[in-house]
Amino acid sequence: MKPIRRQLVASLRQALLVSLTAASLPAFAQPTDAEDNLLERVVVTAQSREQELQEVPIAIQVVDEKLITETTAYDLQDIDSFVPGLVVSGQKTQPYFAIRGISTGDFGIGTDPAVGVYIDGVYSARSGGSVLAFNDVERIEVLKGPQGTLFGRNSAAGAVSLISKQPGRDLEGRVTTRVGNDGQRYVDGLINTPLGDTTALRVSVLRNESDGWLRDAATGRDLNGDDNWAARAAFRWDLSNSTNAVLTWDHERLDQLARPAIGIVPLPASPDWPPSPPDPATYLDPRHAPVFNDVEGNEESRTFNGATLAINHDADWGHLTSTTAWRKFDTVNREDEDGTNRRYLYLDTANIEDNRSFYQELKFSGDTGTVNWVAGASYYREKANQTSQVNVFTDSLDTLIRNQGLAPTPDGTLFGYFSDVLASFDAPFSLRDHRWREEMINSADSRAYALFGDTIWSLGDSTHFTVGLRYTRDEKKFSWLNGPRIAPTLDTTIQQLLPLVAQLPPELQEQALFALGVAGSDIVFANGALEGIKVRDSTSWSDLSPRFVLDHQLSPDTLLFASLAKGYKAGGYNSLDIGAKFDNEDVWNLEAGFKQVDHEHGLMWNASAFYYIYSDRQAIRLDPNSAGSGVPRYLVDTSDEKAWGIDAGVQWQPVRALSLDANLAFIDATYKDKVAPSGADLSGQATGEPYLSFSLGGSYRWDFGSAGAMTLSLRHAYRGKSRCNADSQLQGDCSISPNFDVGAAQQRTDLRLGWTDAGDHWHAAAFATNLFDKRYVEGVGNYTTDVFGTTYATISPPRMYGVELGYKF
Repeated sequence: MKPIRRQLVASLRQALLVSLTAASLPAFAQPTDAEDNLLERVVVTAQSREQELQEVPIAIQVVDEKLITETTAYDLQDIDSFVPGLVVSGQKTQPYFAIRGISTGDFGIGTDPAVGVYIDGVYSARSGGSVLAFNDVERIEVLKGPQGTLFGRNSAAGAVSLISKQPGRDLEGRVTTRVGNDGQRYVDGLINTPLGDTTALRVSVLRNESDGWLRDAATGRDLNGDDNWAARAAFRWDLSNSTNAVLTWDHERLDQLARPAIGIVPLPASPDWPPSPPDPATYLDPRHAPVFNDVEGNEESRTFNGATLAINHDADWGHLTSTTAWRKFDTVNREDEDGTNRRYLYLDTANIEDNRSFYQELKFSGDTGTVNWVAGASYYREKANQTSQVNVFTDSLDTLIRNQGLAPTPDGTLFGYFSDVLASFDAPFSLRDHRWREEMINSADSRAYALFGDTIWSLGDSTHFTVGLRYTRDEKKFSWLNGPRIAPTLDTTIQQLLPLVAQLPPELQEQALFALGVAGSDIVFANGALEGIKVRDSTSWSDLSPRFVLDHQLSPDTLLFASLAKGYKAGGYNSLDIGAKFDNEDVWNLEAGFKQVDHEHGLMWNASAFYYIYSDRQAIRLDPNSAGSGVPRYLVDTSDEKAWGIDAGVQWQPVRALSLDANLAFIDATYKDKVAPSGADLSGQATGEPYLSFSLGGSYRWDFGSAGAMTLSLRHAYRGKSRCNADSQLQGDCSISPNFDVGAAQQRTDLRLGWTDAGDHWHAAAFATNLFDKRYVEGVGNYTTDVFGTTYATISPPRMYGVELGYKF
């Protein structure tokens, strides 16, 4: 522990030095046309209290309506580039969240995310229900660093809190429509109406469609399109002057094709096989390679429903909030894993999940002038079922068997070879072209209980000391069932063939019986004696997570702060590895920073330095040695990590018409102790997180009086090159081919020109995202590289542009 303490103390000293130095820098010279109080007051609830952003001693970036509009953002995946340090990638039903380089990436129901996503205060436990459409969103608060004391479990890396607009007393409405390239079609509508002196209703709906920005080279079919709609209804009832209740219902339906896999291995003429493994020097650049997709039942779908009842009551002693929530969603994601349209190379995977959860929180708060306190308790219950599928054909199983040398036949295949043998005897049967499915079925029943408190003590007029503590207990019941493979047409053919086997020559009988034995067993999920047996386990974890913050108001406009906080993430189970489980994650984060406002010059800027030590971090990785068939699996392993870095942001509004902003994140993240499934010792190496990311933005407004006003906004985001380690190429995170870069630095520029009429009712705009059409290879998929010789890649979206028209009252 002594080396850790020395590191923490040294980091704190450096952070405080940075903060004090930055806070003492001189202000910018006053512009000649400056106006007072140009900056808007931003109120957040990051500490379970309403506070001005600059009074909160946490590294936090707020995404407001303005940023959502300027980037034409539809959901969290569209705005993460402009929040340095935040990454939201992957598919909508299987997203990946990371803050300050910390993530999990696993969508199995046996693990929990390291980044907590909260929608109107309600925890979204599963990633499949966390990336929802921005439907009447007021703001998004992105909190960096452990937030367990205030937000609860599984926010060890940070928290993303979405706050929706609430029903109001005024009649208002809005409709917006948008069209663009690649068949973009979007429309949303809103109505807010009072229903009486004490009640109000707010209803919003949206529809989003696009044809897609990739085309199947063989069929011409559009790929990577969007197709979803969402609705939200909120009813508010003021029961008295001191009590109100808000009942909210959310619904979303997504039904589109899953992401395509772009094959990057040059294929020989059919029916020849590609080399296994292929030579990376021959890989095609996926940004220019033809796209083929032959997934049968290709689907990414989700049906989401949620209801929340929030009751607020003001009393003489303080405030009471009760939050009761129910969530249910069903998802299907069946996607390509080979990137070809050849039956003998076919492999797709599917994730099918149904999830139901219940959440209850009681929160009490008060302020005596000397003590500002929050205390409460919460209960969480989740039931989930998940089926992980691998779908192949007997033709592609033959490719696997041949490449792995598993069959004692002249050509190395089983089903194809014996089909030819049967044909030589004029038998009207074939073992080719039969569907074959293997499944791992999981169920989880999870409960979580928590008690928490957070107190801000005033140590004078300008100094405060915060102490927070949360006790959490997690209980999980989990099961695995690796059922027998499913191949009904093959089974029928085998039953018809059995009488013929005895008529084969003796040397063929032995091979035939071997083939029939293989045909009756799992090949991908090869769990031997455990096949067909339901395995159960239950475990519990408990944790105490403290939080200490010291802040000092150096002047009315300058805040200095330092904090030490612990984050916790529950342990769990590996969904694809029967009986495998792991301990909880713990992170200690030390941070110091400042926040400063110069109202006279319209300037607001913040910075903080941090250092964290992460123990038993859970991450999903491709394990090349996890199955005897040669088909790798994605398994969850653990590691110890450490990192230090800086977050900074500035907003400047020198005049009413012009606003500028910039945000930056720097991080140096490395493994303290890590051996990858491949056997590579990664201790001391980079975790992969880039050193630097930043965003810049600005807007200017021209006022034309009765002719309305025009606003031009320009935004640019940069995310640095991934830092590679000895396991990065296997995981597909860094370059392995000379023909293209993986993990290269990425840049994105968005432009919007809008007009609003003088009455602020009508608006029109033209927009472009990724204005300069920058294209990047986001990752390489090696799931079928060794067994089929098929490697695929995914790429970033191209330039998107369009026009928008809207009306509001």
